[in-house]
Amino acid sequence: MKIVFAGTPEVAVPSLTALAGTDHEIVTVITRADAPLGRKRTLTPSPVALAAAERGYPVLKTNRLDAEATETIRALQPDLGVIVAYGGIVREPLLSVPRLGWINLHFSLLPRWRGASPVQRAVIAGDELIGAAVFQLVPELDAGDVFGSFSRPLGVHSTSGILLDELSHSGAELLLRVVGELAAGTAVAVPQTGEVTLAPKLTRDDARINFDQPAASVYSRIRGVTPEPGAFTTVNGAVLKLLEVAPSGDEPNLPAGTVLQRDTPVLVGTQTEPLVLLRVQPAGKTAMTANDWWRGVAAESVIAL
Repeated sequence: MKIVFAGTPEVAVPSLTALAGTDHEIVTVITRADAPLGRKRTLTPSPVALAAAERGYPVLKTNRLDAEATETIRALQPDLGVIVAYGGIVREPLLSVPRLGWINLHFSLLPRWRGASPVQRAVIAGDELIGAAVFQLVPELDAGDVFGSFSRPLGVHSTSGILLDELSHSGAELLLRVVGELAAGTAVAVPQTGEVTLAPKLTRDDARINFDQPAASVYSRIRGVTPEPGAFTTVNGAVLKLLEVAPSGDEPNLPAGTVLQRDTPVLVGTQTEPLVLLRVQPAGKTAMTANDWWRGVAAESVIAL
């Protein structure tokens, strides 16, 4: 088949790599425009743009799949469009341009967590299962019939960044299977069933940690917003990024939001048992162990967040 591939971040690269190893022809790769990154705000191609360039694929960089992009894609006469975390909406008439339409690899167990941040929302919510689905793209958000899916236990310690990396590889295998079935004419899609929940893009407010909640909820939120947008709190009015935390086990309770060092661990209180701070990053400084940070700020033994 002739395939148009659309994707932008690193999690889309394994799918592009998997398709590159088949007999299908990738006629173009669509990705978002170069974005300013780093302190110097240097314009940088997306991970998918770089991966496509390495393989010599034509690349269309656009943040909007408008009429011009539609005509460019139409001229290629693709059989199938494939989307993995592109970051833009495909509307008609582009939806109908490929002979078989568009399929989307989505990192959730649809219809749970339709939207931009499914893995992050699943972790924050404390879901027991996580997974991915390949579905037919339709005008309604992530609502199309599903060609295939898989699930696995979410686990209690993984961050959303780790989970997304894992799912990007296992999801690429699922995507490859569905593409093969579509090429052979054996693919079967079934309607989504179950309660619909939404996963809007995370904001900075989602990453602000409220310690006046049970430890399990605080721990889930920190893992869910790691590495992006990045968990944070404030200490004496200054932002403190929380890079790594862990359950404390049998440590006695502390008042919510109170930091205290007992022997080696630096603890922070929640509504229930405390959590252990392992790695943090104070404003304007590099990442460091919580013990090193504590030695620099602990004029008293307790600081309220």
